Amino acid sequence: KANPSAEPGTIVNIVGMGGKVASDIHIAGGAANAALMLATVGLAHYYGRYGIRINAINPGPALTERVEEALKLEAAQQGVDTAEVLARNLAQVPLGRYAKPEEIADVALFLASRRASYVTGAIIPMDGGRAPLI
Repeated sequence: KANPSAEPGTIVNIVGMGGKVASDIHIAGGAANAALMLATVGLAHYYGRYGIRINAINPGPALTERVEEALKLEAAQQGVDTAEVLARNLAQVPLGRYAKPEEIADVALFLASRRASYVTGAIIPMDGGRAPLI
């Protein structure tokens, strides 16, 4: 049983959206992400009795070098410029923009903090509303 006077432990997994939305070029990674989401919820259920909270964040695209490189590659494959690819992608995001890395970090810090002391087994989508809830 959990020791009520002990500081609880917490784990925050960052799991790609591929676990929720299938991509024909990312099947294996998507399957791994789906497994990590399931493991997050299952482990949270089991380890909660020990005071350990386990949650995950599902970030969509964020303004990082990795995403910029992916946009350049997609633009080159389609014979268009990067701005056009970005505009098309952003048109699919209800909030109209990609996340900033610090926004994802803020949610991770919240989930790891005592302010989230009753949150466990949650999968927090951070995709600007792009993917349907599953």
